[in-house]
This record gives sequence, structure tokens and C-alpha cells, in this order.
Amino acid sequence: MVQIITDSSTLFTQDEAREMGIEVLPLCVNIGDLEGRDLSIDMTDFYDRIEKGGIPKSSQPPIGEVMEAYEKYPDAEIINIAMADGLSGTYQTACGAKEMVDNKENITVINTKTLCGPHRYMVKKAQQMKLSGKTAKEIIAWLEKVKESQESFLIPQDFAFLKRGGRLTPMAATFASTLKLKPIMTQVEEGRRLDKYAIKRNMKQAVGAIIERLKKRGVDAKYIIYVSHANALEDAKNVIAQLKEHFVEVEIELLELGAAFVTQGGPKCIAIQYIEK
Repeated sequence: MVQIITDSSTLFTQDEAREMGIEVLPLCVNIGDLEGRDLSIDMTDFYDRIEKGGIPKSSQPPIGEVMEAYEKYPDAEIINIAMADGLSGTYQTACGAKEMVDNKENITVINTKTLCGPHRYMVKKAQQMKLSGKTAKEIIAWLEKVKESQESFLIPQDFAFLKRGGRLTPMAATFASTLKLKPIMTQVEEGRRLDKYAIKRNMKQAVGAIIERLKKRGVDAKYIIYVSHANALEDAKNVIAQLKEHFVEVEIELLELGAAFVTQGGPKCIAIQYIEK
């Protein structure tokens, strides 16, 4: 028996996880006196607190919960498909919990080097492979291969938020905001952190730069593209329309980010990601 475990970077809710037959361990989120778990927080209240100057913080699921998830399946081959190491302590916690349970020999922790859209796809496909009769070894081999085919880009829009959160220097935030610039961030160092990819004058040009990158990487119908947003649905729809002009045969999926990942990019941010199917 194979059991898939993951975290809320996948944007799967607890109800969706139960329906799929997987375990999703939600990240912890707090902003001011509000403490909760990712994908369970009232997002209207959450964004209102940010608007009033609050800076949210997120952290990995408690190690005790990870251990409990492992111990629920003492006879299973467990595959914990974790979000990128370095962007969260989730992967390290998953590895630490493995060393503290009796069934550790049957547990494999995968560092996906990614988050959100591609992470979601990896978990969904891994579960489909399990249900089709694939072994843990076969699923792990596919995961290790496919994680090298993904790439992520983030277009933040709330510079005041990034400045308060320390993700941009005050001078850079003021400069970008005043000139209405659109920085593009991407994952570097094996997915462990975000860094500047390019700076464009507006959203359309920013998306255009990402489109050129996707073309150079050979993105076609064998891939899936994810567009995720933080309370910026109309912007996300416009981005999808622009992408569809260039990737007619490529599947494009729209996602809304949960609280834990709004802490990364801020409200109104747009993420564009892709992974090979």
C-alpha cells in the first residue's frame, strides 16, 4: 500500500484531500492576534488586516502532526511530497519527523523544489499513479524526474507590503512603486529562495518576458501552466488570455493562493508556473 502525504502548498483543502485519499498538513499562519491554519482562515479578514498594515507570517506544520500522519499508516509505503526546501521549513520538518517514528524505513520525503501549481500537479499525478497500481518506487522515480521540468515566476504588486515584510529594501520599493514598475521574481538555488529575474514597465510586458522564457524552455502541449493570484482575479484572467495567444494547445489552470503564500508575494500578486505532465 502507498500513502501520499503533502502540505497546503498544493492548495488542496482538507475536504479535497479526504476525497482524494491523501493527507494534507496545512501550514500555520498568523497576522497580529489572528492565528490559524492555511486554507482555513477567513481571507476577507486576512486581507483586511494586511490593508491595515499587518504583516502575516507562515511556518511549517507542527512536527507532532507530521509524526501522527506517519504513524497512521504503519504498514504503508509513505511518500511525503513537500514544498521547496528553503522557502519553508516544511521539508526539513518532514525529514525530522521521519527520524522520530518507528516506520521510518517505509517513508520517503521528496523535496519538490517548487510550490503551489507544480506541487499540486505532482501530488495529484502521484495519487493517480498509486490508484492505477504503480509502486512506491515507480512513483518516486517519476517525482524525482518531473520536478526538474518546472519553473516559477512571481509578479508582486503591493510594494508597501513587500517593504514592510523586508522582501524589498525601502529604496527599491519606493523606486518601483513611483515608476509603476513590475519586478519579476523567480526561484533560484535549487528553488530555495526568490530573486529578481527582470523588471518591466507594466504587467503586460512582465508577462511577455515570462512568455519568452517559456518559449525558450520549449513549453508546449506536454506541459501544464498554472496562473495563481492573491485576490487579483481580473489580472489573473488577463494574464491567462495573454498566455493563450502564444500557447494555444497548452492546458492553463487558474488557482487562488491561500494565506500562507500571500505571505510570500503579498496581496494582488500573480504567479506563473509550469511543469511537464
